[in-house]
Amino acid sequence: MKKAPRRKTEIPEPSETFAGRVTAGHGRHFIVTLESGEKLVAHRRGKKGDVVVGDIVRCTPPVSGVAAIESIEPRSTLLYRSDEWRVKTLAANADLAAIVYAPRPTFNPWFIWKALLAAHQGGIPAVVIRNKTDMTEGAEAAEAQARLLRSIGEEVIEVSASGAPDEAREKLTEAFAGKTVLMVGQSGMGKSTILNLLVPEAQAETREYSEALDLGKQTTTAAEWHPAPEWQGAVIDTPGFQEFGLAHLSLSDILRAMPDIARHVDGCRFFNCRHLHEPGCSVKAALERGEIDPARYAFYEAVAKEADPLPR
Repeated sequence: MKKAPRRKTEIPEPSETFAGRVTAGHGRHFIVTLESGEKLVAHRRGKKGDVVVGDIVRCTPPVSGVAAIESIEPRSTLLYRSDEWRVKTLAANADLAAIVYAPRPTFNPWFIWKALLAAHQGGIPAVVIRNKTDMTEGAEAAEAQARLLRSIGEEVIEVSASGAPDEAREKLTEAFAGKTVLMVGQSGMGKSTILNLLVPEAQAETREYSEALDLGKQTTTAAEWHPAPEWQGAVIDTPGFQEFGLAHLSLSDILRAMPDIARHVDGCRFFNCRHLHEPGCSVKAALERGEIDPARYAFYEAVAKEADPLPR
């Protein structure tokens, strides 16, 4: 006699839930902070990996000391980076992305430009922080980068978080007041020092960069939300990393976030011009006339080929 198929057990909807913000994550476990300030350990119901720092979530009461995250409230923003293998979500519900760079260790302009593209795609306003302005080594390149960023319409705040902390704190809290700020940057650029200025309670570990290797030493291992009641905002600190992948962006996404390139697109011979090797391209003509910075075009060329690798 053939057995009847086993009926799938329906999981009842939770009758009692409460809201909290995800303020840290460690593997599959998260710290959820309630409005009262109480912190709970929680895990996501099922096998979903969709929870990130900054999320507002609804949880059921703890069982054996661990609450269950049942759902995620709609996000206002979401920032992530990606490569051809995976997408790495950085944080949710940020009002502002702050991209930190400094003269030493040697910064990568493409990291800054890629982070700006990702913020634009995520609908997050961005500001660039040039840190360590008191440092003479590498200052010329850092100053030139600030000038270029301003020339393409980006906001740049120049500070020395360790050399002139009071001035740095005043500048940054004025710019960040009332906002949740997501800080990103390569390792060694001084993010942890800036965090400690803005949120002294964070007590983030700081380390000097390696002069021999010209590399920063990572001190933050996971994203973490730090409330800043003094200026009615918060800082989401992220681990330092060296590359900011943009595999999730389309060619149109890139152009929308690069006004110095996009302003020259009208007049191309072909309506679907990628502005790479097509004849009659108005962007290439502007480049030849010196109206587009060659380094910026080289960057556009690289990310455009990544977004649209096949020739038309």
